[in-house]
Amino acid sequence: MLVYGFCGESGSGKSYRAPWVASRLSIPAIIDDGLLISENKIVAGISAKKEKTKMAAVRRALFSDPIHANTVKKAIAVHQYAKILVVGTSENMIQKIVKALELDPICHIIQIRDIATEEEIAAAKKMRQTEGKHVIPVPTFEIKKDFSGYFIDSITSVFFPKSKKTPVNKGEKTIVRPTFSYLGDYTISDNVIADICSFEASNFKQVVRVAKANVRSSPEGAYINLDLILRFGKYPIRPLCHEIAKKIALVVDQMTSINVCQLNIIVKALI
Repeated sequence: MLVYGFCGESGSGKSYRAPWVASRLSIPAIIDDGLLISENKIVAGISAKKEKTKMAAVRRALFSDPIHANTVKKAIAVHQYAKILVVGTSENMIQKIVKALELDPICHIIQIRDIATEEEIAAAKKMRQTEGKHVIPVPTFEIKKDFSGYFIDSITSVFFPKSKKTPVNKGEKTIVRPTFSYLGDYTISDNVIADICSFEASNFKQVVRVAKANVRSSPEGAYINLDLILRFGKYPIRPLCHEIAKKIALVVDQMTSINVCQLNIIVKALI
């Protein structure tokens, strides 16, 4: 396996440009942000942007958790990629990721300044500082092969401002963007998430229908309320509702990469 590194300081736009680099070098897989990405899909791993603190996010991105690292290592072994691109903020970080995943030695490291101008890097940094936007080079589902866009997710970090003694929560938006999204932007409305929830709930045989599905988006993720009409029968309702909620949260995460912060299920009637 040929291992390439793609290096650039935080906010310089390296994740945004990683798919382009991979395409130019015919690299089928990318390691970025705790994820193994291939063919515009998350093959394995957990995004560092799911973590609640920056320290936890750094550990996730470095594959410090043995279970996380082993999952990705197994996926790499199964797919037997001929080449892989490891994205990091420094050469040291890339080397640590390579060591954690037991990859072959790095054959070449590409710097962000090899492919981006100082003006483009400055613009990317300004977007990170002023809007808190961070890019992950992967789509969560495809609209068309030649066009898609971005999905907003978030990471919340705690920091202590110099002028205050109490910590402040600061949200950072994550833009999930595939290679072909350079052609335009795409966002997900709350109605789409509500439809996904209704569809998944309806797949349970005990559910007669979804009376109401309400979704409220926030910087932290989605808050979902479902009113269900259930079929009368000899089954415990509470465990069923937990199972439905777990399934919906999983599908919403897989299809949209949006965090489900809260999912409330109210049984309105038994028929």
